[in-house]
Amino acid sequence: MIGHNLIELDAVMAVARRKSFRAAAMELQISTTALSNLIAKFEKQLGVRLFNRTTRSVSLTDAGRNFVEQIGPALVEIHSAMDSAMSQQEVPSGTIRINAFPTAAREILEPVILEYLRRYPQVHIDLVTEGRLLDVVADGFDLGVRSADFVPSDMIAVPIGHARSYVVVASAAYLEMHGKPRVPLDLLNQTCIRIRLPDGGIYKWHFEKDGEPIQIDVKGPITLDEASLSRTAVLHGIGLGLFMESDVRDDIEAGRLIKVLEDWMKPVAPLCLYYPGRKNPSAAFKAFITLAREFTAASSADPEPRRGSAS
Repeated sequence: MIGHNLIELDAVMAVARRKSFRAAAMELQISTTALSNLIAKFEKQLGVRLFNRTTRSVSLTDAGRNFVEQIGPALVEIHSAMDSAMSQQEVPSGTIRINAFPTAAREILEPVILEYLRRYPQVHIDLVTEGRLLDVVADGFDLGVRSADFVPSDMIAVPIGHARSYVVVASAAYLEMHGKPRVPLDLLNQTCIRIRLPDGGIYKWHFEKDGEPIQIDVKGPITLDEASLSRTAVLHGIGLGLFMESDVRDDIEAGRLIKVLEDWMKPVAPLCLYYPGRKNPSAAFKAFITLAREFTAASSADPEPRRGSAS
Protein backbone atom coordinates (compact mmCIF):
# COMPACT_ATOMS: atom_id res chain seq x y z
CA MET A 1 0.00 0.00 0.00
CA ILE A 2 2.79 2.44 0.87
CA GLY A 3 5.48 3.21 -1.67
CA HIS A 4 9.08 2.33 -0.96
CA ASN A 5 10.00 6.03 -0.55
CA LEU A 6 7.20 6.73 1.94
CA ILE A 7 5.85 9.53 -0.29
CA GLU A 8 2.26 9.15 0.94
CA LEU A 9 3.26 9.51 4.59
CA ASP A 10 5.58 12.40 3.82
CA ALA A 11 2.74 14.07 1.90
CA VAL A 12 0.31 13.73 4.82
CA MET A 13 2.87 15.14 7.26
CA ALA A 14 3.73 18.05 4.95
CA VAL A 15 0.09 19.07 4.49
CA ALA A 16 -0.58 18.73 8.24
CA ARG A 17 2.49 20.82 9.01
CA ARG A 18 1.89 23.54 6.38
CA LYS A 19 -1.94 23.53 6.59
CA SER A 20 -1.84 24.25 2.86
CA PHE A 21 -1.68 21.99 -0.18
CA ARG A 22 0.15 24.68 -2.17
CA ALA A 23 2.87 25.17 0.50
CA ALA A 24 3.20 21.42 1.07
CA ALA A 25 3.53 20.82 -2.69
CA MET A 26 6.36 23.38 -2.85
CA GLU A 27 8.13 21.66 0.05
CA LEU A 28 7.81 18.27 -1.63
CA GLN A 29 8.70 19.72 -5.06
CA ILE A 30 5.61 18.35 -6.79
CA SER A 31 2.56 20.05 -8.27
CA THR A 32 -0.44 20.94 -6.13
CA THR A 33 -2.64 18.74 -8.33
CA ALA A 34 -0.29 15.77 -7.94
CA LEU A 35 -0.25 16.24 -4.17
CA SER A 36 -4.05 16.50 -3.97
CA ASN A 37 -4.45 13.33 -6.03
CA LEU A 38 -1.86 11.53 -3.90
CA ILE A 39 -3.66 12.41 -0.66
CA ALA A 40 -7.06 11.49 -2.12
CA LYS A 41 -5.76 8.10 -3.27
CA PHE A 42 -4.16 7.46 0.13
CA GLU A 43 -7.39 8.37 1.96
CA LYS A 44 -9.24 5.94 -0.30
CA GLN A 45 -6.76 3.19 0.56
CA LEU A 46 -7.18 3.87 4.28
CA GLY A 47 -10.95 4.17 3.96
CA VAL A 48 -11.04 7.37 6.03
CA ARG A 49 -10.73 11.11 5.33
CA LEU A 50 -7.62 12.69 6.88
CA PHE A 51 -8.24 16.34 5.89
CA ASN A 52 -11.16 18.71 5.70
CA ARG A 53 -10.70 20.94 2.64
CA THR A 54 -12.26 24.20 1.52
CA THR A 55 -11.11 26.68 -1.08
CA ARG A 56 -9.65 28.77 1.75
CA SER A 57 -8.32 26.33 4.34
CA VAL A 58 -7.15 22.80 5.18
CA SER A 59 -7.47 21.13 8.56
CA LEU A 60 -7.04 17.65 9.97
CA THR A 61 -10.05 15.52 10.73
CA ASP A 62 -10.15 13.74 14.07
CA ALA A 63 -8.96 10.55 12.32
CA GLY A 64 -6.27 12.57 10.56
CA ARG A 65 -5.08 14.10 13.83
CA ASN A 66 -4.77 10.66 15.46
CA PHE A 67 -2.99 9.31 12.38
CA VAL A 68 -0.43 12.13 12.32
CA GLU A 69 0.24 11.86 16.05
CA GLN A 70 0.94 8.13 15.71
CA ILE A 71 3.06 8.12 12.56
CA GLY A 72 5.00 11.34 13.15
CA PRO A 73 7.68 10.04 15.56
CA ALA A 74 7.99 6.73 13.69
CA LEU A 75 8.44 8.53 10.36
CA VAL A 76 11.26 10.63 11.81
CA GLU A 77 13.03 7.45 12.96
CA ILE A 78 12.48 5.75 9.61
CA HIS A 79 14.01 8.65 7.70
CA SER A 80 16.88 8.77 10.16
CA ALA A 81 17.52 5.05 9.60
CA MET A 82 17.35 5.51 5.83
CA ASP A 83 19.80 8.41 5.99
CA SER A 84 22.14 6.33 8.14
CA ALA A 85 21.96 3.40 5.71
CA MET A 86 22.57 5.62 2.68
CA SER A 87 25.54 7.27 4.38
CA GLN A 88 27.26 3.87 4.42
CA GLN A 89 27.32 4.06 0.63
CA GLU A 90 29.53 7.14 0.89
CA VAL A 91 31.81 6.79 3.92
CA PRO A 92 33.10 3.39 5.14
CA SER A 93 31.40 2.72 8.47
CA GLY A 94 29.53 0.00 10.33
CA THR A 95 30.67 -3.59 10.87
CA ILE A 96 32.21 -6.17 8.54
CA ARG A 97 31.99 -9.79 9.73
CA ILE A 98 34.70 -12.09 8.39
CA ASN A 99 35.09 -15.84 8.83
CA ALA A 100 38.52 -17.39 8.28
CA PHE A 101 40.45 -20.47 9.30
CA PRO A 102 43.13 -19.55 11.89
CA THR A 103 46.21 -19.64 9.65
CA ALA A 104 44.47 -17.49 7.02
CA ALA A 105 43.46 -14.99 9.70
CA ARG A 106 47.06 -14.72 10.88
CA GLU A 107 48.27 -14.22 7.30
CA ILE A 108 45.94 -11.33 6.51
CA LEU A 109 45.67 -9.72 9.96
CA GLU A 110 48.60 -7.32 9.75
CA PRO A 111 48.83 -6.46 6.05
CA VAL A 112 45.11 -6.27 5.32
CA ILE A 113 42.85 -6.06 8.38
CA LEU A 114 45.00 -3.81 10.57
CA GLU A 115 45.88 -1.62 7.59
CA TYR A 116 42.17 -1.36 6.79
CA LEU A 117 41.39 -0.23 10.34
CA ARG A 118 44.09 2.43 10.12
CA ARG A 119 42.53 3.76 6.92
CA TYR A 120 38.90 3.50 7.99
CA PRO A 121 38.57 4.01 11.76
CA GLN A 122 34.77 4.20 11.59
CA VAL A 123 34.55 0.53 10.61
CA HIS A 124 34.51 -2.33 13.11
CA ILE A 125 35.92 -5.70 11.97
CA ASP A 126 34.39 -8.79 13.58
CA LEU A 127 36.84 -11.60 12.73
CA VAL A 128 35.83 -15.15 13.65
CA THR A 129 38.34 -17.99 13.17
CA GLU A 130 36.83 -21.35 12.35
CA GLY A 131 38.54 -24.54 11.27
CA ARG A 132 35.48 -26.13 9.70
CA LEU A 133 33.90 -24.99 6.46
CA LEU A 134 30.58 -23.24 6.95
CA ASP A 135 28.00 -21.29 4.98
CA VAL A 136 29.06 -17.66 5.41
CA VAL A 137 25.65 -16.41 4.28
CA ALA A 138 23.62 -18.62 6.62
CA ASP A 139 25.92 -17.77 9.53
CA GLY A 140 25.71 -14.03 8.99
CA PHE A 141 29.18 -13.24 7.64
CA ASP A 142 29.97 -10.66 4.96
CA LEU A 143 33.17 -12.39 3.82
CA GLY A 144 34.98 -15.69 4.15
CA VAL A 145 38.71 -16.40 3.79
CA ARG A 146 39.81 -19.85 2.61
CA SER A 147 42.29 -21.50 0.29
CA ALA A 148 41.15 -20.99 -3.28
CA ASP A 149 40.39 -24.68 -3.75
CA PHE A 150 37.92 -24.63 -0.82
CA VAL A 151 35.86 -21.66 -2.00
CA PRO A 152 32.27 -22.72 -2.87
CA SER A 153 31.57 -22.57 -6.60
CA ASP A 154 28.61 -20.21 -6.20
CA MET A 155 30.71 -17.52 -4.50
CA ILE A 156 32.69 -14.60 -5.92
CA ALA A 157 36.36 -15.20 -5.10
CA VAL A 158 39.04 -12.51 -4.81
CA PRO A 159 42.63 -13.87 -4.59
CA ILE A 160 44.57 -12.36 -1.73
CA GLY A 161 48.34 -12.71 -1.54
CA HIS A 162 50.16 -15.28 -3.66
CA ALA A 163 50.91 -19.01 -3.64
CA ARG A 164 51.70 -20.43 -0.23
CA SER A 165 53.57 -23.50 0.97
CA TYR A 166 53.89 -25.89 3.88
CA VAL A 167 57.17 -26.54 5.66
CA VAL A 168 58.40 -29.29 7.95
CA VAL A 169 60.61 -27.87 10.69
CA ALA A 170 62.39 -28.91 13.86
CA SER A 171 64.69 -27.34 16.41
CA ALA A 172 68.44 -27.70 15.99
CA ALA A 173 68.58 -29.64 19.25
CA TYR A 174 66.03 -32.18 18.00
CA LEU A 175 67.85 -32.70 14.68
CA GLU A 176 71.20 -33.08 16.44
CA MET A 177 69.75 -35.86 18.57
CA HIS A 178 67.56 -37.65 16.00
CA GLY A 179 69.08 -36.76 12.63
CA LYS A 180 67.52 -35.01 9.66
CA PRO A 181 64.93 -36.89 7.57
CA ARG A 182 65.93 -37.08 3.89
CA VAL A 183 62.70 -38.44 2.39
CA PRO A 184 59.12 -38.47 3.74
CA LEU A 185 59.30 -42.16 4.68
CA ASP A 186 62.04 -41.26 7.17
CA LEU A 187 59.33 -39.59 9.25
CA LEU A 188 58.04 -43.02 10.25
CA ASN A 189 61.17 -43.33 12.39
CA GLN A 190 60.94 -39.80 13.75
CA THR A 191 58.89 -38.12 16.47
CA CYS A 192 56.28 -35.71 15.04
CA ILE A 193 53.58 -33.39 16.30
CA ARG A 194 50.30 -34.85 15.07
CA ILE A 195 47.60 -32.53 13.73
CA ARG A 196 43.93 -32.93 14.57
CA LEU A 197 41.51 -31.66 11.91
CA PRO A 198 38.32 -29.70 12.70
CA ASP A 199 36.24 -32.82 11.99
CA GLY A 200 38.23 -34.78 14.57
CA GLY A 201 40.32 -36.76 12.10
CA ILE A 202 44.12 -36.90 12.14
CA TYR A 203 45.85 -35.12 9.26
CA LYS A 204 48.21 -37.18 7.11
CA TRP A 205 51.21 -35.17 6.03
CA HIS A 206 51.21 -34.62 2.24
CA PHE A 207 54.34 -34.51 0.10
CA GLU A 208 55.08 -34.53 -3.61
CA LYS A 209 58.21 -34.64 -5.77
CA ASP A 210 58.54 -35.12 -9.53
CA GLY A 211 54.82 -35.79 -9.74
CA GLU A 212 55.01 -38.50 -7.07
CA PRO A 213 52.58 -37.81 -4.17
CA ILE A 214 52.92 -39.49 -0.81
CA GLN A 215 51.01 -39.27 2.47
CA ILE A 216 52.53 -40.11 5.83
CA ASP A 217 50.51 -40.94 8.93
CA VAL A 218 53.10 -39.59 11.35
CA LYS A 219 53.44 -40.71 14.98
CA GLY A 220 54.35 -38.74 18.04
CA PRO A 221 53.69 -38.07 21.71
CA ILE A 222 51.13 -35.29 21.26
CA THR A 223 48.22 -34.35 18.98
CA LEU A 224 47.28 -30.68 18.68
CA ASP A 225 44.67 -28.72 16.74
CA GLU A 226 46.22 -25.26 16.69
CA ALA A 227 49.40 -24.15 14.93
CA SER A 228 50.62 -21.86 17.72
CA LEU A 229 50.54 -24.79 20.15
CA SER A 230 52.39 -27.03 17.71
CA ARG A 231 55.00 -24.31 17.20
CA THR A 232 55.67 -24.18 20.95
CA ALA A 233 56.09 -27.95 21.10
CA VAL A 234 58.53 -27.93 18.17
CA LEU A 235 60.54 -25.05 19.61
CA HIS A 236 60.96 -27.11 22.79
CA GLY A 237 62.39 -30.01 20.80
CA ILE A 238 59.44 -32.39 21.21
CA GLY A 239 59.44 -33.33 17.53
CA LEU A 240 59.08 -32.30 13.92
CA GLY A 241 56.14 -30.13 12.94
CA LEU A 242 54.25 -29.36 9.74
CA PHE A 243 53.16 -25.73 9.30
CA MET A 244 52.13 -23.13 6.79
CA GLU A 245 55.41 -21.32 6.22
CA SER A 246 53.91 -17.99 7.28
CA ASP A 247 53.32 -19.37 10.80
CA VAL A 248 57.01 -20.11 11.43
CA ARG A 249 58.84 -17.80 9.01
CA ASP A 250 60.24 -15.60 11.78
CA ASP A 251 61.55 -18.68 13.63
CA ILE A 252 63.24 -19.97 10.47
CA GLU A 253 64.85 -16.61 9.71
CA ALA A 254 66.06 -16.31 13.31
CA GLY A 255 67.51 -19.83 13.27
CA ARG A 256 65.21 -21.14 15.98
CA LEU A 257 63.74 -23.70 13.57
CA ILE A 258 65.30 -25.52 10.61
CA LYS A 259 63.48 -26.65 7.48
CA VAL A 260 63.73 -30.24 6.25
CA LEU A 261 62.33 -32.11 3.23
CA GLU A 262 62.17 -28.81 1.32
CA ASP A 263 62.32 -30.47 -2.11
CA TRP A 264 59.17 -32.46 -1.26
CA MET A 265 57.01 -29.40 -0.50
CA LYS A 266 54.98 -27.96 -3.38
CA PRO A 267 53.13 -24.62 -3.42
CA VAL A 268 49.49 -24.68 -2.38
CA ALA A 269 46.59 -22.55 -3.55
CA PRO A 270 46.57 -18.88 -2.54
CA LEU A 271 44.04 -17.50 -0.13
CA CYS A 272 40.81 -16.02 -1.42
CA LEU A 273 38.26 -13.67 0.01
CA TYR A 274 34.85 -14.91 -1.03
CA TYR A 275 31.32 -13.61 -0.80
CA PRO A 276 27.94 -14.03 -2.49
CA GLY A 277 27.11 -11.75 -5.40
CA ARG A 278 25.54 -8.62 -4.03
CA LYS A 279 24.05 -5.41 -5.34
CA ASN A 280 24.67 -2.04 -3.71
CA PRO A 281 27.54 -3.09 -1.39
CA SER A 282 28.38 -0.69 1.40
CA ALA A 283 31.34 1.67 1.14
CA ALA A 284 33.04 -0.33 3.92
CA PHE A 285 32.67 -3.58 1.97
CA LYS A 286 33.93 -2.08 -1.29
CA ALA A 287 36.92 -0.51 0.47
CA PHE A 288 37.89 -3.87 2.02
CA ILE A 289 37.83 -5.63 -1.36
CA THR A 290 39.88 -2.80 -2.89
CA LEU A 291 42.53 -3.08 -0.16
CA ALA A 292 42.69 -6.87 -0.59
CA ARG A 293 43.36 -6.37 -4.31
CA GLU A 294 46.05 -3.79 -3.52
CA PHE A 295 47.78 -6.23 -1.16
CA THR A 296 47.66 -9.00 -3.75
CA ALA A 297 49.15 -6.72 -6.42
CA ALA A 298 51.94 -5.62 -4.06
CA SER A 299 52.64 -9.22 -3.01
CA SER A 300 52.86 -10.36 -6.62
CA ALA A 301 55.41 -7.62 -7.35
CA ASP A 302 57.73 -8.91 -4.60
CA PRO A 303 60.03 -11.82 -5.58
CA GLU A 304 60.02 -12.97 -1.95
CA PRO A 305 57.24 -12.68 0.65
CA ARG A 306 57.68 -9.75 2.95
CA ARG A 307 57.89 -10.17 6.70
CA GLY A 308 54.39 -10.04 8.07
CA SER A 309 52.86 -10.73 4.64
CA ALA A 310 51.02 -13.79 3.46
CA SER A 311 53.17 -16.54 2.09
